[in-house]
Amino acid sequence: MAMFAPKPGCPICGIVASALPTPSNSWRAPALGNSTNDSTDPEVLWKDQDFTAYREKSKPVSSKGHIIIAFNLHVPSLYDLSSTDLPLLVNIRNLATRLLTALDASSRSPTPTPNTQSFPSSPISPERNSHFRIGFITPPFKDNKIPVTDHLHAHAYIEPSDLMGWWRGLAYGSLAWYAIDDLIAEIRETVSNNRVKSGYENRQNAPIDKVPLAGARSGTAHGVETTEPGLPRPESNPEDGETPSQTPTSAQAMLTSYHS
Repeated sequence: MAMFAPKPGCPICGIVASALPTPSNSWRAPALGNSTNDSTDPEVLWKDQDFTAYREKSKPVSSKGHIIIAFNLHVPSLYDLSSTDLPLLVNIRNLATRLLTALDASSRSPTPTPNTQSFPSSPISPERNSHFRIGFITPPFKDNKIPVTDHLHAHAYIEPSDLMGWWRGLAYGSLAWYAIDDLIAEIRETVSNNRVKSGYENRQNAPIDKVPLAGARSGTAHGVETTEPGLPRPESNPEDGETPSQTPTSAQAMLTSYHS
């Protein structure tokens, strides 16, 4: 765990440290229409044992919503992940989809809403909206308005990206943007015989996406496991996707509901 310990001076480590965990299956709705919404303090929407998600208020790329989902551990880059960490990427995708959906619905509501709201019940793989973009900016590119490059975080926003600008758009364009769907699919291709990315016409609805742990383990034909070590986490059961803790998180529920 020490190698991914909080880094002094890292802005995201500071946000993670100060954020309070959210109740199970709930998120903190933004304070729309509230004067405190003008504060520059991060507006944390979600925190569980793996991730902290906050709304980018000062420099969003979209007026409809821009969320940053950061690893709680100080993970320097995507290259520190292995196929073992694939369930974490699936959780990011599902969490981002649910947060963007809730944020979009909250912004359309004409009346104030409670600060803490429950997610609507949803399947293990929430239906994705074609206007949602979820992914990572890969080095050496960076968002020059959010210049943190050594603490891994995903961006999730609702198109159109009307606040982006052309220069900033380079970081969110085809040269630098790594869509999380592509990343998950490519990892699964490397550890299985499934042509997940290149061989399935409607990849967002591929059957393999119904199995959150698909691709997280690898081995040889004669039964030797070759799975690489993943990020340090609490002890878990790789067969059922559960990670025990004192309070189950919603991210866990996304995995475990499939097996119930």
